[in-house]
Amino acid sequence: MTDANRPPGERIGGWTRLVTARPRLSLLIALVFTALAVVAGSGVADRLSGGGWEDPASQSSYATKALEKRFPASQPNLLLLVDSGGKKVDDPAVATEARALAKKLSGEKSVTGVTSYWDTGASALRSKDRGEAIIAARITGDETAAGKALERIAPDYRGQHGPVEVSVGGPVAVKQEMQTTIQEDLLRAEMMALPVTLVLLVMVFGSAVAALLPLGIGVIAILGTDAVLRVLTEFTDVSVFAQNLTTALGLGLAIDYALFIVRRFREELSAGGETLPAVAATLRTAGRTVLFSALTVAVSLAAMMVFPQYFLRSFAYAGIAVVLIAAAAALVVLPAALILLGDRVNKWDLTRLLRRGRRADAAEEGAEPGAGWGRFARLVMRRAPVFALATVAGLVALGLPFLRVEFGTADDRQLPSGAESHVVQQHIRDGFAGGPGGGVEILAEGKPGAAALADYSAKVSSLPGVLRVDSPAGRFADGHQVGKPGPAEAARAAGGAAYLSVQPKGEPVEPATQDLVRDIRAQSPPFQTSVTGTAAVLVDTKESLGDRTPWAGAIIIAVTLLLVFLLTGSLLIPLQAVLLNALSLTAMFGAMVWVFQEGHLSGPLAFTSSGDIETTLPVLMFCVAFGLSMDYGVFLLSRIKEEYERTGDHEAAVEFGLRRTGGLITAAALILAVVMVAIGTSKSHQHQDARPRYRPGRADGRDGGAQSAGSGGDEADRPGHLVGPGPAAAAAHPVRAERRGVRARLRCPLRRLLRRFARRLLRRSRRGGERGQGRGPGEGPPPGPGEHPVTPAARAPATRWSP
Repeated sequence: MTDANRPPGERIGGWTRLVTARPRLSLLIALVFTALAVVAGSGVADRLSGGGWEDPASQSSYATKALEKRFPASQPNLLLLVDSGGKKVDDPAVATEARALAKKLSGEKSVTGVTSYWDTGASALRSKDRGEAIIAARITGDETAAGKALERIAPDYRGQHGPVEVSVGGPVAVKQEMQTTIQEDLLRAEMMALPVTLVLLVMVFGSAVAALLPLGIGVIAILGTDAVLRVLTEFTDVSVFAQNLTTALGLGLAIDYALFIVRRFREELSAGGETLPAVAATLRTAGRTVLFSALTVAVSLAAMMVFPQYFLRSFAYAGIAVVLIAAAAALVVLPAALILLGDRVNKWDLTRLLRRGRRADAAEEGAEPGAGWGRFARLVMRRAPVFALATVAGLVALGLPFLRVEFGTADDRQLPSGAESHVVQQHIRDGFAGGPGGGVEILAEGKPGAAALADYSAKVSSLPGVLRVDSPAGRFADGHQVGKPGPAEAARAAGGAAYLSVQPKGEPVEPATQDLVRDIRAQSPPFQTSVTGTAAVLVDTKESLGDRTPWAGAIIIAVTLLLVFLLTGSLLIPLQAVLLNALSLTAMFGAMVWVFQEGHLSGPLAFTSSGDIETTLPVLMFCVAFGLSMDYGVFLLSRIKEEYERTGDHEAAVEFGLRRTGGLITAAALILAVVMVAIGTSKSHQHQDARPRYRPGRADGRDGGAQSAGSGGDEADRPGHLVGPGPAAAAAHPVRAERRGVRARLRCPLRRLLRRFARRLLRRSRRGGERGQGRGPGEGPPPGPGEHPVTPAARAPATRWSP
């Protein structure tokens, strides 16, 4: 049949002609694109950065860079934790070996600003029990260069050196381990998500061929986005965490888009349509919906571009790329594949016989596909005010914990508890009185005089929350000088500038410490000052995010309103969609605080709460979750609009839309959740205290613990020790045993649920086989002579979800 002779609803549009005229050529181009993406994206993980949470235009960022340049020793990014092996750090043999290590480190290429307890006598570099001390240094260069330098020099220092044992930590080590951990996490997540997703897709479609199509689109999206990120790293910093979003959205959204397109194509075929008109109808309906959905999600993610932190901007880069590539593949590659497959898209249908039984049941009961969703829609519409009030009240109640949110900064505690750099940092927090990097640093510029520095140091030391101040003028506490300047203090001034170290009484993320930063900045000394440190970075980050979040929200809402208006032609539906999606996000934010900040469910989910939420996380979650929730809303609204235009009955259109998409949206959300759970197994977001802690092997191959001076016990009794239980002890660990028991208890209900589900399917298939010869359209003729029908028992293992 020519296009001119087709009914108007079946005519082939220009886009359909373009993508289906030469389907083999389209698939070949897609294959070439994928191959080029593999080549271009190779090595992208090694080019990504581990930071990006700070505002580069903030005062703390300026002070940090200036201190790195003027006083490298003030900003160490490499820490060597030296364990004296049961002796005191002032023992002559320990001191000799430690000085030799410090001298060797100072001679390393790219290393500067080497300081140690043995050279300066600074108490901040010595543990409270005098059993350990620190050698601090700075590796110069950007994050990539510093990471490579660390890989080169760390093996020479890690482990046993005479009477001392050395562990490697510091910010550069944390970022390096974080990058390595994320790469391993992504590989594990993909290995977990792909087979489970394939099984779920087979259950949704029934056909193995149809199930493979969404996975193919997902692979194209992920590989294409990796190539985009690799190119971007040549021009700007890109966070290593962007790859997590690439995997999650690449699989999740690609599967969403392919699900709706393939399902709609199969509907058109089952209604008796030919292949080409079925593809045209699919692109005209589901294809248009996918386009609007992709634009909505892309805009939500693009809003993160207004933030100066490259951590958030990296998610925008990755999100925009993966959404657009997934949508392009779904609208170009997938139709070409459907043209070539035709009705073979139903090949290897693992549930054909089961569907016969179900359709026989449905025909006898007068039910349609998705009848359960239709009944639910009618129930909600009959009691609309009740359901609306109950839903709003429930979402608001779930969101109330967000009123207790406390913000913090990302640090080594994102790493697994067994990571060496995390153990070193935790050891310093527990065993040292104000170790490196834990305080507030003040850069004084403008040729400050000795008297002015002394007066300023005394004023700062008298502020609430200050334990002490170390400056070129000496040590100060409670407004008075308590220590005279020595060689270490003299090194704090050079070239018309100086720096002061303020040790707060509380943790850097505590509100009192953040107030202290503001109080210090409110001082007016006769010279220029800039404040940095963990607390100062947190203050600046919160202010930066607070200034730009309204702009990001306005962009998302305005563009979403416009896109939904263009999709539906309604003025009220866009407002309703935005309000309902914003309301649903309150529950997510409340759950985030209740679970991760306050530690509820930390046992079952196997993590340790840090007591706060990373500052940029709510912004990231808002942009991603708003886009995804609108994604599903667009699919539902488009089907409702399509039916309303056909019938003019809005209640019937709502029922039809939910009946047709309710099950499919649920299946798509479940598959996306599976991908997110796979990403959620990332060790970089878990702190499992039961894991063995890091211990560098001794030179003699033994892994025993050294005695702590005055402890009277082995090293396991010391807080923050680096020795964990061996394999035998780990196997008998009570926490591990408890977790194994929890997993066993979880597996038993799962087995029971699957057995119950299989028995139900078996009963239905048997009823279908006994009930006669009724067959749905497209089912084919009954078995002919010599053919052997499949027995009910053979149907039972195959399952399919019916929307």
